[in-house]
Amino acid sequence: MATPHESHSQVSLTKFLTVFPKTLNPPKLLELSNLDRQCPLHMYLIFFYNPSSVYSNSSLDLVFTKLKIGLEQTLSIWFPAAGRLDRNSTDGKLNLRCDNRGAILVQAITNVKLSELGDLSNYNEFFENLVHKPVLNGNFSEFPLVVAQVTRFGCGGYAIGTGISHSLFDGPAAYDFLSAWAANSAIFKDHQYGGELLHRIISPMHERGRLLTGSVANRCSRSGTGTVAVAIDHLYKLIMQSAMGNEEEVGKKEYVCKTFRVNRGMIERLKKNALGENGVAAAFACSSFDVIAAHLWKARTKALSVSKEKMVCLQFAVDARNKLMPPLPKGFSGNAFVLASVALTAKQLEEESYKTIIEMIRNAKSQVDNDYINAYQHGLEGPQASLPPLKELTVVSDWTRMPFHKIEFLHGQATYASPLKPPILEVAYFLQNPADSQAIDVHVPLLEHTFDAFSSYFLTRMQ
Repeated sequence: MATPHESHSQVSLTKFLTVFPKTLNPPKLLELSNLDRQCPLHMYLIFFYNPSSVYSNSSLDLVFTKLKIGLEQTLSIWFPAAGRLDRNSTDGKLNLRCDNRGAILVQAITNVKLSELGDLSNYNEFFENLVHKPVLNGNFSEFPLVVAQVTRFGCGGYAIGTGISHSLFDGPAAYDFLSAWAANSAIFKDHQYGGELLHRIISPMHERGRLLTGSVANRCSRSGTGTVAVAIDHLYKLIMQSAMGNEEEVGKKEYVCKTFRVNRGMIERLKKNALGENGVAAAFACSSFDVIAAHLWKARTKALSVSKEKMVCLQFAVDARNKLMPPLPKGFSGNAFVLASVALTAKQLEEESYKTIIEMIRNAKSQVDNDYINAYQHGLEGPQASLPPLKELTVVSDWTRMPFHKIEFLHGQATYASPLKPPILEVAYFLQNPADSQAIDVHVPLLEHTFDAFSSYFLTRMQ
């Protein structure tokens, strides 16, 4: 398996461009919501495409040029992606200056073959060479919001590594942006296919509208419901617990990212083992997300040997687009996810039944309504700071409704679309498996010394 330390595995950068919108938009300042400001760092995703006879005789320059042209067209419509973040000198809050400064596109080659990377669903340190990572240096005004690198492998396969600031788009918006870029690039697609794909692309709505601070504050004062954003309350309690515990700092390099493929049969066995013989057929409905999230929380907490008296927390992203009243417009391109949360002591989590924990998860979902979202936004109003490492926290982000592997930058779907290590290492992703639409790939960062224990706990109930 290739590693970045082997001489034959080096990636050589051959071209570096700033890509500007084909049609320049008038400069404007786009006010961001508190949801946008939570994580301004890049989320990295790599699309892998196996060698194909369709493009075996085509040059890397051709692929790069078509991607560049497609990105120019896409940035004309998705114009905030060509801008830069701008910190307000008065309150220190980030907003987005739409000033046509462009995205970064890099071309690279390597002698490594895709087959040398092994299972592409499992993180490999070599993946870090397949994305362009600009240096922040604390100055967001010089930090590009969209970066991409196209790399040709020695076997003729390709990787397209993308990095998108989370302040710009959430998952669904990033999916729509990348789909639009792929459609506009039209690499190795005939005209008819390109047209079929283009009509499915949603026109983006960039204004944050009713998610902005002023309107949120007004709605909170008018509602008078006293609704509490439970997820933020739980986070504060975890941070205070961590501060009092004098726990050893854990570095990012001590984490490994592993993917566990959970097929339909495994999901059904987990439901059967967790809920009993009649659990699936009973009136108690249980989604695949609910039971896997509950199981992940139990297994991760046990593998980390969290003290039994400590509070542990499961949080998961809930899309607020259709939970606000009125709903956000179709094509809304900003961040529209809030976290729902459940908490127990580690001892309670170990002893409670799956049915009880799943009921807690479902109840937390049901609490996410208009008042909760307003309270959540209001709770983010204070100064933002980086979250310290919290092994008592497990976060789940469900990507199963965003099949990134189906985005056809080249000919056909990607062999795999793999995220890199997330900025917050407590986050696990649920991904749709490219080879089996009914399977879920659980992509989870783990402390290296806990991997064997987690694997044992996580897989046992599914055997």
